Amino acid sequence: MPALQHRIHSAIDEFVASGAETGLQVAVYRHGALVVDAVSGVADSATGRRVTPETPFFSFSSGKAMASFIAHLLVRKGAVGYDTPVVDLWPEFGAHGKESVTLRHVLTHSAGVPAMPRDIGPAELPDWSRVCAAIADAEPRWRPGTETGYHSFTFGFLVGEIARRATGKPMRQLLREWIATPLGLDDDLYFGVPRTGLARLARLEDAAPPPVLPAAGDNILAPWERQPTAAMGNSHEILQADIPSVGTFTARGMAAANAALLGGRLIDSHQLAEVTAVAFEGTDQVLGNSARLALGYPLGRLGARPDEAPTAFGWVGGGGSYVYADPATGISFAMTKTRLTPHFDSAQRLADLTTAEINQE
Repeated sequence: MPALQHRIHSAIDEFVASGAETGLQVAVYRHGALVVDAVSGVADSATGRRVTPETPFFSFSSGKAMASFIAHLLVRKGAVGYDTPVVDLWPEFGAHGKESVTLRHVLTHSAGVPAMPRDIGPAELPDWSRVCAAIADAEPRWRPGTETGYHSFTFGFLVGEIARRATGKPMRQLLREWIATPLGLDDDLYFGVPRTGLARLARLEDAAPPPVLPAAGDNILAPWERQPTAAMGNSHEILQADIPSVGTFTARGMAAANAALLGGRLIDSHQLAEVTAVAFEGTDQVLGNSARLALGYPLGRLGARPDEAPTAFGWVGGGGSYVYADPATGISFAMTKTRLTPHFDSAQRLADLTTAEINQE
């Protein structure tokens, strides 16, 4: 699709030239073939280092796509079922009435523990045992399975501790062994970047002026859970830690992983249909928006009406990154960027361009 490559490349060059963005990557696969691989701008404004397709970006919650993928591979391998109670693997988690929580509840953000306990902040996130112990002892904000509410940082630790208890391996190792290495993406997908790889990363920067935090429910989430900052995304401690609610990846690597998911390379078509079906609908008790969730992903394409892309699934990342895939069109899309904006304008325009090109065929 050379026309789409040209349009995407022209658009991101325009974003950079206008000053709206400083550095971006966009990758699109269709039916397993790479059809867009475009970059523009700088990976580090201080040094002028250019973005390349091989530059990894810390991209906040769009990294949840990798955590969800691992959850589905746990099910495929028989290590756990979607309706397995978490306490079967993690008995301590049953404290304060959480004994009925299942993996399905975790994946639909209906487990009832959306916020990190108040003694956990960014500095504590690299301490896996401490974070998981705090979540296990948390009181649920609603009866598990009855409501949904965005589990901003708790999501990855919930999936990750289930995975660790089931396999004995941390998420960073499972990502490498189950997804990255089989797909040839060892340098593209990370939960926890090796120290030797830090110099390759893009350096994030905050939008100016700093964005105003939006109102969010009764402020269930702490400010650091709601609003990403460049300081957090550039912290070597955070970058090297296994924090599977966020992730570091290239656009090409993430799009390739989701293309493999669509193509049945790691799970079969029957499981894909189960994964991408509507699993929960309701009002998000944290963000206040209407939520329509598959197992591990919000459904729908950014900016589209629900009837326009009902089968699309993916994640936005705080600051403006975006990944999605759609079984109906065979599209797998990923965009990473350096400038953390309080909106998703660039991602939506690029997704719209991709959709428009597909519709013209």
